[in-house]
Amino acid sequence: MKAKRSGFARSDRISEQVRRELADLLRFHLKDPRIAAKLALVTVTDVEVTPDYAHAKVFYTSMAGEEANVILDEGLKRSAGFLRRELGRRIRLHQIPELHFIYDESIERGARLSQLIDEAVGSERKPSAD
Repeated sequence: MKAKRSGFARSDRISEQVRRELADLLRFHLKDPRIAAKLALVTVTDVEVTPDYAHAKVFYTSMAGEEANVILDEGLKRSAGFLRRELGRRIRLHQIPELHFIYDESIERGARLSQLIDEAVGSERKPSAD
């Protein structure tokens, strides 16, 4: 009889650890002056690590605005080598994954949908002037 596995799979634990460490690195240790002011508005929402730990998709969101997001995306991609090296110092893995930053629009979409729902509900409550 096989024992039931409890908790998360190893890849889930590693993804979560990479997410936590990257959030800390972005907030306190990345000193790129081109994006430093915008990093305060960045949230790492998720990390997906491939089964061989060679690559990691890092999903992030930002409330800095659309123009700032383009600058952030470029800055994060340029900083990927530094962030990967720092991850290697913090996480003990045979291979530190190559980081691929992907902007996560789900938060903005959710806020926009919520706003549209609120507007629809508000317009239904207003009495019509006939």
